[in-house]
Amino acid sequence: MLKDQNATLAPCPSKARDWTQILARYRTPSPVRGMVELAITAGPLVLLWFLMWATLDFGYWLCLLLAVPAAGFLVRLFMIQHDCGHGAFFRHRLANDWVGRLIGVLTLTPYDFWRRTHAIHHSTSGNLDRRGTGDIDTLTVHEYLARSRWGRLRYRVYRHPIIMFGIGPAYLFIVQHRLPVGLMRGGWQPWLSTMATNFAIAALVATMIWLIGVGAFLLVHLPIMLLAGSIGVWLFYVQHQFEDTVWANDRAWNLHEAALHGSSYYDLPHVLRWFTANIGAHHIHHLCSRIPCYRLPLVLRDYPDLSGIGQLTLLQSFRCVRLVLWDEGLQRLISFRELRQRHALA
Repeated sequence: MLKDQNATLAPCPSKARDWTQILARYRTPSPVRGMVELAITAGPLVLLWFLMWATLDFGYWLCLLLAVPAAGFLVRLFMIQHDCGHGAFFRHRLANDWVGRLIGVLTLTPYDFWRRTHAIHHSTSGNLDRRGTGDIDTLTVHEYLARSRWGRLRYRVYRHPIIMFGIGPAYLFIVQHRLPVGLMRGGWQPWLSTMATNFAIAALVATMIWLIGVGAFLLVHLPIMLLAGSIGVWLFYVQHQFEDTVWANDRAWNLHEAALHGSSYYDLPHVLRWFTANIGAHHIHHLCSRIPCYRLPLVLRDYPDLSGIGQLTLLQSFRCVRLVLWDEGLQRLISFRELRQRHALA
C-alpha cells in the first residue's frame, strides 16, 4: 500500500491534529517484517550473551566490550516490546501481548503493568495538572521555589545525572518493576502480570545460575542490564526533556499539539537509529502510536517537514541534561544556573 504513496501524498497540515489522519495510513503492520525484526534482534542478543560467557577466561575486558552491542540489542528488544504495548508490532492483539510478555522477562519489565502506565504517559504528556505516571518528574520554577530546603535538595539529587542515568535506571528495572507501584487499585491484571513476570525472571535466572554459576551469570548479565537500562532512560529523557518542549495546564493543554511539539525528533546516526528501533522519531510516534517502528522512517521520507520539528542531534542532546525546571513565563525548560542568575538580577 505504501510503495506508490509518493504519488498521492497529502499536503502538510498546519495543525497537529490533522497530521493524525495522514499518519494513519502507515499503521498497518507486516507479520513477516515483524518476525524478521524480532529474529535479528533476539538472535544476536543470545549469541553475544554466550560469547561474553565464553570470553570470561580470556580477560574480563573483552567480556565488557561485548556488553556494549549486547546492551544495544536488549534496548532494541525493549523497543519491540514497546511497539507490542501499543498494538503496533503485529496485527493481532494476542500476538502483541504474548510477545510483549515474553520480552518483558528479558527486559525485567512486566508488560501489562508497563503498558498501562505508558498509555497514561501518552494521554497526559505535557499536561502540568496530570503529571506523575510514566514520565520524568518535572517541577515548575514556582513549585521548586515553594519547596523547603530539604524538598529542593531531594529534587536536585533526583535530577543529578549520576542518579538519573546511573543509579536510577538500575533501581527502576531491578527493584521498582517488581511491584505495580502506582496501580495498586488498578485491579488484578497489573498484579498478575507483575508476579508472573517476576516468577519467570526468577526461573530463568535460577536456570542460568545452575548452568554457569552465580559469579559468571552476574559478570555477564549485570553489565548488559545496567548499560541497557541507562540507555533506555536516556532515550526517554531526551524525547521530552528538551528546551523547547511543551508543558501547559489542563485548560490550555492540547493532546495533539503536546504530542507533536512536546516530543523531540532525536536525529541519531543511522546505526543508532537501528539499535533504538527509530524511536527517535518520537513526535511522530506520539501523534500516531500504532505506527510500527520500522515504518517511522517512511513518514520522515515522505514528509520531510516533520524532520524540522523538535530536532535534536546527538551532540545537542547532551545539553538537555542541565534542563530541569519548567519556566511558565519563558515557556521552556531552564537549568538551576539560569534560575540563580534570574534571582540574582532580580
